[in-house]
Amino acid sequence: MTSFALALILAAAVLHATWNLCAKRAGGGLPFVWLVGAIICALYVPVLAIFRAGWHPSLPAGAGWWILGSGVLKTGYSLFLQRSYRTGDFSLIYPLARGTGPLLSTLAAIAVFGERPSPLALGGALLVVGSVFWVAGGTRLLHQDRAHLRTALGHGILSGVFIASYTLWDRRGVAGLAIAPLLYDAGTAYTQLLLVTPFALRRWPEVVAHWRNDRRYAFGVAVLAPIAYVLVLTAMSFTPVSYVAPAREVSIVIGAFLGARVLKEGESRKRIVAAVVMAAGVIALALG
Repeated sequence: MTSFALALILAAAVLHATWNLCAKRAGGGLPFVWLVGAIICALYVPVLAIFRAGWHPSLPAGAGWWILGSGVLKTGYSLFLQRSYRTGDFSLIYPLARGTGPLLSTLAAIAVFGERPSPLALGGALLVVGSVFWVAGGTRLLHQDRAHLRTALGHGILSGVFIASYTLWDRRGVAGLAIAPLLYDAGTAYTQLLLVTPFALRRWPEVVAHWRNDRRYAFGVAVLAPIAYVLVLTAMSFTPVSYVAPAREVSIVIGAFLGARVLKEGESRKRIVAAVVMAAGVIALALG
């Protein structure tokens, strides 16, 4: 990996953890997702106009379908992520969502494709599973009073499924089809907005309430999320995803730190240690 690609990914990791912190503070669901999408699409109008005038980009054949698929995957990710933030602590859910993606990809490769990962990769998988189990409370997770936590963890894991899916999908889009990262991210943003608009209209009073109470967080997500992902897409356009994916996981540690220090969530030291172990496990998965 070049130093330029690493710099892009590390900058994206900081921005990614920060916009997720904004999403957690808003504590919204689909209405908040729609509001963020509307702001992103509005901000993209002048950006795309300048990009088109200066660079005259074009979309390759089949790009529209690929962008549509990415938009569907990211819509699922956004909705499940917001659900998990409504019921679980940021310093727990954020590392879980980021860490389970690579783990689930490895398990799928074993079950579906019959792959045999190396001992290093298996050790990394055990680290991820062990750190999640430990930070969630071990066997206490099975108790009835932890039902809400099990629900939050379930949504966080589903977010990880979508992360793994759209990472591989988007790698093909920007590297295989050579779609410009800016056009790709803008296209997925407009797709997401179209998908959730019919449902948001039925809950319009909630959209208005989020605009009145949480618009600073909505703008935080809307500005930081596209910049972070365009940086990642740019890195993926000339760097193998097997290098990009694990390098991004430094955001796991950043997210745990923000939850512990900024939001003052409980068990801060334990969760930061678990996040470091989980990040190490993800890196071992990639290297194995």
